Amino acid sequence: MRDFYHPEHVLRIGCGAGFSGDRTDAGAPVVQDLIQGLQTLGGSAVLIFETLAERTLALAQLARVANPQAGYEPLLCEYLRPVLADCLQHGIRIVSNFGAAHPQAAAAAIMALAEQLQLRVPRIAVVLGDDVRHHPTVMELALPHAVVSANAYLGAKSIAQALNQGAEIVVCGRVADPALTLGPAWAHYGWADDNWDALAGATMAGHLLECGAQVTGGYYADPGYKDVPDLAHAGFPIARIEADGRCTLSKPAGTGGCIDEHTVKEQLLYEIDNPAAYITPDVVADITSAQVTRLSPDVVQLSGVKGHPRPPHLKVNVFHEHGWLAEAEISYAGPRAEARARLAAEIVQARLPQLNLRVDWIGVCSVWADDAGRTLATLPDQGHNDVRLRLSTSHTDKGQAELLLREVNALYTCGPAGGGGVRTALRARLGLVSCLVSQTSVQSRVQMWPSDRSSE
Repeated sequence: MRDFYHPEHVLRIGCGAGFSGDRTDAGAPVVQDLIQGLQTLGGSAVLIFETLAERTLALAQLARVANPQAGYEPLLCEYLRPVLADCLQHGIRIVSNFGAAHPQAAAAAIMALAEQLQLRVPRIAVVLGDDVRHHPTVMELALPHAVVSANAYLGAKSIAQALNQGAEIVVCGRVADPALTLGPAWAHYGWADDNWDALAGATMAGHLLECGAQVTGGYYADPGYKDVPDLAHAGFPIARIEADGRCTLSKPAGTGGCIDEHTVKEQLLYEIDNPAAYITPDVVADITSAQVTRLSPDVVQLSGVKGHPRPPHLKVNVFHEHGWLAEAEISYAGPRAEARARLAAEIVQARLPQLNLRVDWIGVCSVWADDAGRTLATLPDQGHNDVRLRLSTSHTDKGQAELLLREVNALYTCGPAGGGGVRTALRARLGLVSCLVSQTSVQSRVQMWPSDRSSE
């Protein structure tokens, strides 16, 4: 069955989110633009949601440990509620990594949302196989603490398979970010597995889309140097992908932000270690000969991307228990505020010599400070009169970490003078180790909902 295979049609893919916690109203203008394109150009349309990163997956794993029914994107319903009805009505497929640590629970949540909105039951595909906790390579790692999770970065082939099996919504866990775009393009054009240039071109289209408003001016804006119009209402990107892998990037009409050669080039190089070898599970992309061409205002084409055979291995991120992180803040203002903040830090350090404390003076020195406190130790008192003192520590023992919170709270009356606005937080931490496993040793699979829903 090749339900999504229409190589003679136009394919447009829009982005509804670039990370977990992104704006939940960004998808609606993108969907309206996709609908207009379907009505005028025909073809196929896809809406992607990229909401998963290393940190996000770690948080999802912790959430599932605390609640076996959790572990998927916490804003899933907020993202889908404004767009689900329109997508189902107009045949716009949805591809996401909403699943995080629990793709089946995400699928169940989508089903429940559709019922709540009184919509028909959507055909959902869940991509499984990224959980490799029991893989021999992972089990052989000599980690100091218990493994919480191990997830391989899967490629786009299972996404393409799911679409060609009739999925209207595809829910993934850990897949490579560009796979959310490459999968639909692969299914739509039916590319051979070794059509490296086309696969690489669509991969880089996915790389441009995956961070949402970053390519439409968000991460680009720098007032007075790189100005971006109406950034408060920046439109999210849409890519038209051609049969040879070329893509043309635009954004919904009437939205803020901008797309030009500069925003595209910045995003193209974002998180790229080697421009000649951007390694993904499906292809190694080479952008050294790529061309970025402005076709019209807010319309830019990327062409000339070359591809090389996919690597033999997949990257795996292994999260393990890593103790506790304690953070505490207190403010000092007025004359000699900086001196009082310095004294407060010295008091806590003297009372907790057994802890390795990080000290930050927010507004004076925090971004450039270091965990050992060397930067602050050499920085003279500059007489600031508005300082937010932050102290933090990481410890394997929860009780030891909690001591920091109590000591900072005690500064209210134990001095120095005038401290206030104390906030404290304590949370479990996960450590991260990465490794490689053979592609052939990891088998992804597609589970269709509701017909072959299992109890996994």
